Amino acid sequence: MDRKALLEVIYDQKNMRWSSDYLSRAASLNLTTGNQIEVISGIRRSGKSTVLNEIRFMNEEKDYYMNFDDDRLLHFKVDDFQLLYELFIELFGEQKTFYFDEIQNIEGWERFVRRLHDYGNKIYITGSNARLLSYELGTHLTGRYTANELFPFSFHEYLKTNKITVSEDIIFTTAGKATLKKHFFEYMANGGFPEYLKNKSTEYLKSLYESILYRDVLVRNKLVSENEMRELVFFLSSNLARPVTFNSLSKSIGVKNASTVKNYLQFLENSYLIFQIGKFDYSVRKQMFNPKKVYFIDNALVSRMGFHFSEDKGRFLENMVFLELKRRGFEVFYHKGQKECDFILREGKKITSAIQVSVSLNDTKTREREITGVREAMDAYQLTAGLILTEDGEETITTNNGTVDVLPVWKWLLT
Repeated sequence: MDRKALLEVIYDQKNMRWSSDYLSRAASLNLTTGNQIEVISGIRRSGKSTVLNEIRFMNEEKDYYMNFDDDRLLHFKVDDFQLLYELFIELFGEQKTFYFDEIQNIEGWERFVRRLHDYGNKIYITGSNARLLSYELGTHLTGRYTANELFPFSFHEYLKTNKITVSEDIIFTTAGKATLKKHFFEYMANGGFPEYLKNKSTEYLKSLYESILYRDVLVRNKLVSENEMRELVFFLSSNLARPVTFNSLSKSIGVKNASTVKNYLQFLENSYLIFQIGKFDYSVRKQMFNPKKVYFIDNALVSRMGFHFSEDKGRFLENMVFLELKRRGFEVFYHKGQKECDFILREGKKITSAIQVSVSLNDTKTREREITGVREAMDAYQLTAGLILTEDGEETITTNNGTVDVLPVWKWLLT
């Protein structure tokens, strides 16, 4: 790459102004004090660059920074890393801390990062593609890094952006609960993308979706089947959290080969737009062929992409609970026997929790269905406690095989 052009990028990015009006999120990451490579991954526009710069400005050494999601770096190749390193030293003197934003844009980046690490440097990197990061990290950087996934704002973070401090006073008072519930319903509709919460612009969501679809899915995977991918995303977002198979999806969007649909889903998941969970089975082979349930990264985004009826409220509630389970690092499946339980959580080789999500238990038929589903999961995995999350209910149900706690989703999100 041209030396003068690279200098221009370095200076421009160094002098870029970062707003001081941001929510601190670095403390929630699993950062280490040693020279481990710190990897922050997640969907585009979830706040990775802001977190990276928060970390950067907390450190004494902060000058060796480069954001590779810059159109002037389209011709940057792995060989140019050496020139970048030399320019850093010329401009700022010798430092031992590097910050690389959206580094997966540069093919072969992991070899340079490994060299830096081998010489005792501290490296922070961000990326928006799960497969590329996991493959390259696992191939060349095994044992050298810590991984952190960054999601759009949690409910707790959403409240912080609205200057609300969560305490017992607010959770257990009438006025406090009313305030929390008001913000909860807004959060369920608006999601957690930081920029969208500022402007509430549907054009922003449209632009974000287009960017993810084109840059992180179609271009990165060298796909030309744009219409098929759009049809797939539209169908999945319109059928949020419903079990699907590769064969049923291929018929729905008019693709002949179910393997093609399987690949499409993987590309979408790599971009962090969707997540697939399987029906739990002790046989890994059966897990692979069982129907999947698909969830999306953000409620506002999925609402913009699909077609929904008012009765889909329960699906959005379920999607919100799933995302929080992912934030908390759980391995998530669903249970399906005679009845269904929305989520079961596995820790190691053991199933530890069964969780059902429902808008309300006020209807007798719904109440029986939801309780029976969670009880069946409790029996199947020898659990003595289950959980049902609703919009507003709170009680404890005693059953023959244990207890089922009913909690409002908003309260559970704050635990």
